[in-house]
Amino acid sequence: MTSHIYRDVILEQHVRLFRGAMGAEFLFMDDNARPHRANIVDECLQSEDITRMDWLAYSPDLNSIEYVWNMLDR
Repeated sequence: MTSHIYRDVILEQHVRLFRGAMGAEFLFMDDNARPHRANIVDECLQSEDITRMDWLAYSPDLNSIEYVWNMLDR
């Protein structure tokens, strides 16, 4: 996936609409993959006033979604 595809397909078509439904308390969670951290993605998120959750690089222990998947698996 490229940053352009990520922006056009994921952010524009899904995240932006979901953020609109959720309101100002919406916090977007992605990871440190290169397409997610490109400048065009940052610009898109800023223009839509979407707040991104901060992630530490290479920190799987702090990846809260892994705990969710574990709980769902049980």
